[in-house]
Order: sequence, then structure tokens, then C-alpha cells
Amino acid sequence: MAERPRIVLSNDRTDALAQQLLVAFPTADFRVCNSYDALPSLIDSYHPHVVYSVRFDGTQGFPRDALFGSGGPAWVANGGAGTDHYGAWDPDRTTVTNTAGVAADMMAEYVFGGFLHFTLDVMGLQKDKAAKQWNSRTVAPLSGKTLLIVGLGHTGRAVASRAKAFGMTVWGTRANPTAMEHVDEVHAAGDLISLLPRADFIVVSTPLTAVTSGLIGPEAFGAMKRGVILADVSRGGVVDQSGLLDALRSGLVAGAALDVFETEPLPADNPLWELENVLISPHCSSVYEGWEAASFAMFLENLARWTKGAPLMNVVSPSRGY
Repeated sequence: MAERPRIVLSNDRTDALAQQLLVAFPTADFRVCNSYDALPSLIDSYHPHVVYSVRFDGTQGFPRDALFGSGGPAWVANGGAGTDHYGAWDPDRTTVTNTAGVAADMMAEYVFGGFLHFTLDVMGLQKDKAAKQWNSRTVAPLSGKTLLIVGLGHTGRAVASRAKAFGMTVWGTRANPTAMEHVDEVHAAGDLISLLPRADFIVVSTPLTAVTSGLIGPEAFGAMKRGVILADVSRGGVVDQSGLLDALRSGLVAGAALDVFETEPLPADNPLWELENVLISPHCSSVYEGWEAASFAMFLENLARWTKGAPLMNVVSPSRGY
């Protein structure tokens, strides 16, 4: 490992990142890159050892070939958790890390904001307010309900801890089921269909991989309890959007808080926009004041490890996607 590695900071806003880098490594050898188009030529001319990469302008046009081509860096430090926009890579040639966990608490708050939006009928309350009508209403408690978390990674575990504060029963799935704090039952990922009929609320927080693509599809919707409320903070493609649309229209899914979509930005003609039982957000559940600084701080800690030849944190397996 180079003691003074060549580093590229690839993001649309790099001034603050550069300042953080220089505070931690005053003699750092680095370049900044603020556009997808400029990254390939910079990598070709500068030959960085490390690229800190943020997907700041969507997936279309993302310069993954420059990162993983023959002249790419030895280490790609992804500034977020999801790495599906990288496609496949050779882990023997390129190490990829992510910042999973940095936004877990915020994403858990988003999930429960979505749940409460529906259980408290915020939409109905807003309509009554606009009409200046005092209508009697009954709100629905979270306490005593069963929450199924599809993917017990950092975000899933943060959701579980908050669910317990609301008095919920918590189940979850993961590839390697082991007992976890705040989770009443941990099941194998393959048990999903058998668990869905008993879930009142569902959180989808699993990475998008070849295995999880379309995971919440026809069979899953067919197994769900009528009136379930769903929150999706995974990646577009894990939940089959067409199937979800049908489930929302029929009332099978009573409400859905959706932060991710198969196509982003969500096209204006997508029928999801028209449904009152859908809460739409622009892939922002992990975006909070200070998230970039927190993500970059994790990178700097890893960079210190890199220069010392120590193992890196949060190394991503291309086969698992996390």
C-alpha cells in the first residue's frame, strides 16, 4: 500500500471533502472531479490508487468502466451503502468499500415517519383541515402489531430497535440467520414467503443483487396480509413496481412509503404519483444534514488503515452486494 496514495474525490461538491482530507492528511496527493464525464480522463492521466466515489447524478452515465477498467484504482471507496450501480467487478483486482451504517438511524426514522403517516391518516387530517371540518377519527396504534424486516443489515437493525420502542413484535430475514437484539425472530432469507401472511408492516431494506432483484414480486404480494403497510428503503428493483401498483390499487397494500424506484427520477407519467395511499420521496431517506461529512469520515478512517496496510472496514463482496 502506498504511504502517500494518489486519491481522487469524485462528487459534485468536493470543497468540504478536500478540507477534511487535508486536516487528516496534510500532505495528501489528491485531485477532485465534479462530473461523470471528466472522471475517465482524470483516471487515465493521474493513475490514482484510490477513488472516493459518490453517485451524485444518478446511475445513467455513471463512469463504472473507468473505475473498474484496466487503468482503474486498486480501491474504490463508495460514498454510500448501495453498490449496484457498479455492476460486477473482480475483487482480486479492485477492492470496493461502502459506508453502510452511516445513514441507518436516519433511514429508520424515515420508515416510521412513513408508517405513522398512514396509521394516523395524516392525509385525511390535512383534507379535513383544508375543509375546516371537525370529523371524528380513529387512529391505529403500532403497539401490538408485527413488523417484518426484509434485510437485517445496519438499517434493518436500526428499524428493529425503534420498533421495540413502539411495542411491536419484530421479525426479520437475513442470509445468515443469527439471534439479534430487538428482533424476536430471525429467519433465513428463503423463509420470506411463509412470514408475509402474518406481517402487519413490512420494511424492505436489503441490497439489490441478482438474488434480491424482484424479491417482492407476484408470489410475495400473493402471500401478504390484506391491509399491510410497506416501506421501501432498499434499491429500485427489489420490489416489483408493477405488482406493487396493483396491490396498492386493490387495497392489498393499504399504504406504501417509497424512497426508491426502478427508474429515478420517477417519471411524471408514472401512475404511482396519482395514488393517495403512496408516500413518494426522491431517494432521500439517507440524506440528512452532515451525512456527507460522516460518510467521508469513515473513508478517512479507512484511508489511515490503507496507508498502514491494515484491513479495510466495510469491504463489499461483488457476489453478495454488501
